[in-house]
Amino acid sequence: MDTTLRTRVRAGDHEAFGDLFDAYARSVYNHAFRLTGDWASAEDVVSLTFLDAWRLRDRLDEEGGSLRPWLLGIATNVARNIRRAARRHSAAVARLPRDETVRDFAEEVAGRVDDAAQLALVRTALAKLRRAEREVLALCVWSGLDYAAAADALGVPVGTVRSRLSRARKKLAKHMEPPEARGQIRGDRTTAVRPLREGNR
Repeated sequence: MDTTLRTRVRAGDHEAFGDLFDAYARSVYNHAFRLTGDWASAEDVVSLTFLDAWRLRDRLDEEGGSLRPWLLGIATNVARNIRRAARRHSAAVARLPRDETVRDFAEEVAGRVDDAAQLALVRTALAKLRRAEREVLALCVWSGLDYAAAADALGVPVGTVRSRLSRARKKLAKHMEPPEARGQIRGDRTTAVRPLREGNR
């Protein structure tokens, strides 16, 4: 299916793009949410990813397997751009007079998750990772790409993916420990990462 779809996408077939969206939009959305931590931003990433895919269709290799790594690579770049824009927006807001109130959406997002405490722990842990580590974690652990596909999506060597993922896992194991458990010698730290691997891919 993907070989035929790849050919049709490269040719600019509109129906093929509809099929592409139907097949991978949910996967792109899940990946985008894991990178941004925000439902609305994830929706923006999905829209921009498929717009970029249409624009970049002639750069798609003629041969290959699933188109999912290609789309997730585009989504990763889109998420980076959205984060940059958000930082610029935050800087602009910080320059506003102090008496102006800016709405904080963090609690609204947290309210849509059953376990707010777990969400806070995950977000705090992820914030301590470098951007490159978060991206590899999202591709390999949450989206289920193998090392080669993740390397292709990010445009880096397979060895780089392996080392970044290893560092990310070690940091998460450390930072996902509940505060009261830190400093103890015993305990299974690997279980702290397990909830991150669950859910739809």
